[in-house]
This record gives sequence, structure tokens and C-alpha cells, in this order.
Amino acid sequence: MSTTTETESTAEKHTTTVHLRATGHVRDAMETPHQEFTFEGDTLRDLLEAFFEERPDLAEMLIAETEAEATTEGWARPPENLPGTWHKNPEGEQTKPYARVLVNGKFNEVLGGFDTKIEDGDRVSFVYPFIFCC
Repeated sequence: MSTTTETESTAEKHTTTVHLRATGHVRDAMETPHQEFTFEGDTLRDLLEAFFEERPDLAEMLIAETEAEATTEGWARPPENLPGTWHKNPEGEQTKPYARVLVNGKFNEVLGGFDTKIEDGDRVSFVYPFIFCC
């Protein structure tokens, strides 16, 4: 008889509760653009998986599945030697152009990407601004 299996089955799963906020097009799509959301886990990835399981339409608005979906024509090419440290989320973990996911007011790209640790009470924002052209 394995005690590991018994321990795993009786162990409580860790849950985290965050304050979700949305702006722009995402706000319009959400029934409640300011809400608390509880999920199993403690990373942004865990939160996104749980939330988008309930709202796959919002995942389609925010998350780019390919590099092509993450970029738009017209971006200036960066110089070869960028100053400082630059991070880019891997393909499949990027947002669509103009859309962003923030944790406590910071873009997830400057934190740990989708592996950013989340704690109870953190603010997570889905940002997809309205864009108007001439």
C-alpha cells in the first residue's frame, strides 16, 4: 500500500484569489469587468488556464498562439544591440498586438511571463485598448 498516493489524494490543493480587472474591448466582453477570481495554483499560467476554460472567447481576444498573431505590420525593427535586458514570452505565451496582461500594474513580460507567481489579493488586468484611426 502506497502512502504517497494516500497523501496526494488527501492533500488540499492550493487556491489563490485575485482581483481581476479588464479594460477596453475585454471589459466590454466580460459580464463583470471587476471581479474576484479563485483558481487552483499560484502562477499566472494557472490563472489564465482556469479563467480561459470558463471564457475561451476572452482567450481568443488576448492570447496569440503563433508568432505571426503576436506581431503586426508596421512595427519598427529593433536595433541589433538593445540597451538593458529585454525579455519576450515564448511562442504560444504571447498576447495579441496591443493586448496585455498585467500583474499588479506590471506587464507579465517584465516579470516571469506566464510563470509569474501570483498571491492572494494580487491585481491582474486584461488590457485591450480601443484603437481608433483617422
